Amino acid sequence: MKRSESLRLFEIAKEYIPGGVNTSLRSMDEPIVFVKAQGSKIFDVDGNEYVDYHAAFGPSILGHCNPRVNQKVFETLEQIDLIGAGTTELEARLAEKIVQHVPSAERVLFCNSGSEATYHAVRLSRAVTGRTKVIKFQGCYHGWHDYLLMNVISKPEKIGQHDPLSAGMLKEAIENTIVLTFNSLHEVEQTVKRERNQIAAIILEPIPHNIGCVLPRQDFLEGLRQLATENDIILIFDEVITCFRHNLGGYQKICGVTPDLTCLGKAIANGYPIAAICGRKDLMERFATAGGDVFFAGTYNAHPLATAAGLATVEELESGEAYEHIFRLGDEIRQGLREITERLGIQTYVAGFGSVFVIYFMDPPVENYSDLLRNNAEMDLAFRKGMIERGIFILPKPLKRCHISTAHTDKDIGRTLEAAEHVLAELARR
Repeated sequence: MKRSESLRLFEIAKEYIPGGVNTSLRSMDEPIVFVKAQGSKIFDVDGNEYVDYHAAFGPSILGHCNPRVNQKVFETLEQIDLIGAGTTELEARLAEKIVQHVPSAERVLFCNSGSEATYHAVRLSRAVTGRTKVIKFQGCYHGWHDYLLMNVISKPEKIGQHDPLSAGMLKEAIENTIVLTFNSLHEVEQTVKRERNQIAAIILEPIPHNIGCVLPRQDFLEGLRQLATENDIILIFDEVITCFRHNLGGYQKICGVTPDLTCLGKAIANGYPIAAICGRKDLMERFATAGGDVFFAGTYNAHPLATAAGLATVEELESGEAYEHIFRLGDEIRQGLREITERLGIQTYVAGFGSVFVIYFMDPPVENYSDLLRNNAEMDLAFRKGMIERGIFILPKPLKRCHISTAHTDKDIGRTLEAAEHVLAELARR
């Protein structure tokens, strides 16, 4: 593919933006400058078209520039912008929708990113319990703040010890975070038994999607709920990725396990910048917005344009037709990839749930991050780069998941499987 204009503009970007990108996870070995996104496609400055399965890490459930969502935003833009005092009808109606659909949500507060939501959830948990320590799981990502920015995609020698992702993190914050193995209820039980009076919260992605798609054991989730209840620990589900994409009520609606607090983001508004923390009324009313002692503020919280997009997105998803479509296409692409890799004799495990899919270049099982150390990262990356060269955009970083939107068609799936056949055949020949 020709990318000369992308390279030229990226050099300009690097003159003014450190590294040329505004989040480190956008960095690519071969930079692409994008100029348009529509439906299931994205387009670069050189005129190349890609079927997009990255979807900005997943929020675009209805596809890029969905006309109904955008129309609601345009209408709102003509009526109201940021006021910064009082309440808007839009935020009240969107909160009502979230309470209606998400089992744990008795009260909702809006913020601007998933990182903000998880930060507020940890602070609230510490205030309520009077304790300091938080349990997270290896492979789960919960945002950029010191409380939880550690132990996601760790090197083998870092497993079992703290692995902070950034310099400058407070030592005290790191030391008060306990990192355990996902799906290992025994580890959690032993840790709670040892430090029960110090643990404020347990936080997890119910499906760790930041390492692809590692499905939880039902007894693990149910066991966490029981442990948290018995030991007065706040159970937090980070459903920034799973809620709305897998179900309007999140994965908690699917598995039947209700946390005390839930963090939402990304998919509430089909990619417009909004997030939320929701949960039990008695917990949520500890926030200063209700006269409590836990500070909560943000000038852009519940921005009218974002809440308008959120309402349009939720209303579009409520019919159920969207889930039927994206789940069907998810089944088709996973089955197609399995057939191709089996036919070519390539060692892979095609995983996923609903509209999410990922190829691991290894044999199963996959129950936690340590299992993924067997993944052939070199082949994984080569596959992703090969797909991009054939007009299928998946993030060129090993282990990262792919997403299907309602804008994707059977033709898109067919085109994707055809490209995968060519790329995988080439890898097999190597």
